[in-house]
Amino acid sequence: MRCSICENRCVIPPGGTGRCRMYTNEGGTIVERFPDRYIAAMPISIETMPLCHYHPRETFLQASGIGCTFSCGGCISETVAHHAEAVSGALRHIPPGALVGRAREEGCRGIAFCLNDPTAMHQTFLGVARAAHDAGLLVGCATNGYYTEEALRDLASAIDFANIGLKGASDACYRACGAVSAEPAFRTVRTLVEAGVHVEVSCIHARGGDDEIRTAAARVAAVSPDIPFLVMRFIPFGDEPPEREPTIAESERICDDLRETLSYVYLFNSPGTGYLDTACPSCGKTVVRREFFGPMGARTIAIPADARCSCGFSLPVAGSIGETPYAEPGMMGGYRFTRALEMIHAVLVCLGVESDADLARIWAGVIRDDYIRDLHGKIQRIDGYIALVRELGERAGRPEAAERLATYISDRVAAVSSAVEGCPRPRVYYSMGTPLFALNAERFEMDLVEAAGGDPVNRRIVRAGKPGVNITPEEFAAFNPEYIFISGFLSAPASDYLAACRRMGLSADAVEHGRVYTLPPGWDFGNPRWVLGLSAIAGTLHPERAGSDLAAEQDRFYRTFYGTGAAGTAGNRSFYRP
Repeated sequence: MRCSICENRCVIPPGGTGRCRMYTNEGGTIVERFPDRYIAAMPISIETMPLCHYHPRETFLQASGIGCTFSCGGCISETVAHHAEAVSGALRHIPPGALVGRAREEGCRGIAFCLNDPTAMHQTFLGVARAAHDAGLLVGCATNGYYTEEALRDLASAIDFANIGLKGASDACYRACGAVSAEPAFRTVRTLVEAGVHVEVSCIHARGGDDEIRTAAARVAAVSPDIPFLVMRFIPFGDEPPEREPTIAESERICDDLRETLSYVYLFNSPGTGYLDTACPSCGKTVVRREFFGPMGARTIAIPADARCSCGFSLPVAGSIGETPYAEPGMMGGYRFTRALEMIHAVLVCLGVESDADLARIWAGVIRDDYIRDLHGKIQRIDGYIALVRELGERAGRPEAAERLATYISDRVAAVSSAVEGCPRPRVYYSMGTPLFALNAERFEMDLVEAAGGDPVNRRIVRAGKPGVNITPEEFAAFNPEYIFISGFLSAPASDYLAACRRMGLSADAVEHGRVYTLPPGWDFGNPRWVLGLSAIAGTLHPERAGSDLAAEQDRFYRTFYGTGAAGTAGNRSFYRP
């Protein structure tokens, strides 16, 4: 029997599944394998979904299942999309009425399906949409939009808002994700807009893909130039090579191009960029200010109560505007949830956990036990991280391997701390991506700087975001850092960083003397390899006391915990991959 939900139109034999593995043929009817079952249900700010022009700052209940009808390289939701079977044991049954009740209890304006794709749980989604509307709630989703015409008719009549994630504009681009052609996704954009659904579009910008995103933007502009277009700077997760990641500056230049045909273009995955702000199309004044709020997310930090510019122009913002954004705790909310699972995976890899069955058992346990809710606190201090290693060793049934890793880390921390003891502590600023995005005062990286013999000026910042906040040029000047380190997670070349400092007129001792350093991926957060970053930072701040052969230390770590040498490795942004 042929499935009629997505345009892959899989032929599913009795008892079998299609390519997404989320539907089966039961007595001649295509049904979901995991109806009304969720991996996560939690309140989020709508900008975390993300949407920029829909009920800004309001709270929605994020509902996330498993599975996807695509198999895209570098997928940020790889854990729940590509490893769906591995995490299926953690699914919780929540009937539509109970999900609606949870949304009302949390004071949410509606329910937003995101993280996995709702095409993989179509019947469940429609059931929730009906129940939500009956209760006076809004409902929508983030989706690849790869619906058949018949499924799209059901969707268009059931939802209020959607973020359509485009993969590009060409059929070749879609075939690389396991689809047939690009047209169904653009048909979904057009159909939902015509049906009165609030639509925003996301599109990946990868290096070498400039023509893809330009063509995609032109096709969206042909529907309406006022559709918000969210440029997702490509971050190489999974097996994707690091060379595909454009710099923030390269993606900003693409945004400039797209703004020739689209009124509202925003840049995500780019901490500190000014391209998340909304400028008035009439007078050019900045009307809405936003900042980076984790992978694929934003936070609205300033917006007029009526979304109107001082010149009188009204921005096309739908719905009410919240007074303050919802504060999502720890690693909860949006795509941070998948990063938390991957941080756990990173430790398990170093403990020798290799089989999908073992990984599935451990993942299911940490999700069922709500372990991720407290994970954020465990990973903000060196001693907390070492304790986390031992806890995961117990969960994995590998306490000896965990003790070996914990001891290795403890010994290296003790050696570095001893080497820098009594040294003058230079002022260190820890940034992510661009000069005016500062990591939070309580982040793990600040503990690294202190252990390496530095004085982290970020400790003086009282505001907090995820993983940091925008600061002013005046704050940067007051810090006057002697050294600057750029995060290894979402980074930028030191040359781009220094050029941005010059362009913005930012001056500091570190800038004047060129003491700006980018950490390799995984060397300062999210992976036990942060112990290598500790040595790198200490050797930079105090070369005469803490200098070391980093190449030799990296090779020793790789041989001890990955079973392979480090020669020739070029890590991408995945926490768990060597």
